[in-house]
Amino acid sequence: MTIHTTMQNQSSFSRRMSVVDGLLSEVGRAIQVLDGSVHAGRPNPAGKRRVPTTPVAARPELTAAEQKHAAGLMRVNHVGEICAQALYRGQALLCGDAAIQKLFVKAANEEVDHLVWCRQRLVELESRPSLLNPLWYAGSFSLGLLASRAGTAKNLGFMAETERQVEEHLDEHLKELPQTDERSRTIVAQMRDDEIGHRTTAETNGADKLGPILRLAMRGMSKVMTVTAYRI
Repeated sequence: MTIHTTMQNQSSFSRRMSVVDGLLSEVGRAIQVLDGSVHAGRPNPAGKRRVPTTPVAARPELTAAEQKHAAGLMRVNHVGEICAQALYRGQALLCGDAAIQKLFVKAANEEVDHLVWCRQRLVELESRPSLLNPLWYAGSFSLGLLASRAGTAKNLGFMAETERQVEEHLDEHLKELPQTDERSRTIVAQMRDDEIGHRTTAETNGADKLGPILRLAMRGMSKVMTVTAYRI
């Protein structure tokens, strides 16, 4: 065996080990995301929840039906952030462009803020995250890995289309959330603004527009997720 061949084998082995190390690291990250131990980098835009001190202030801001509906919507939003976190970390893991890889990691870190805010609001609404979050995370991470192997432009295109559909979804939630639920509405509005920023970043860095069949498939999967997460 020549020295050149030996060096090639060592390089190939190093790349494989790097991928394995990355996957092991992602397993640890997934556990943190799913058990709620991750921390937001920014304060909750809704601020700290005030404790009522007078009989008037103690009146509930939401009826029982409104609270249940708001909790369902915020659970859907929490699942969306579980998916976004997994998707972007999957897209970053096998991305061959270092600069674009950093872009995905940055977006994933910003999505952690949304994840934490939604979870906090679910607690305030006396509700819980989706019981299917591990399934959502695994599926989205796998999609991210597939997208990362389609080339930089397609990888970014997947991010841009994802954010475009999320924007529409959050706009709908702002219409559906009770007007008196100012805390949920404030969180969702900030999330929407951040998602617009992520889409714009992807587009300015050369995102390709995805084909109609793939966009339709993404909408279909999103519909299944939202209907299921609202209840489970």
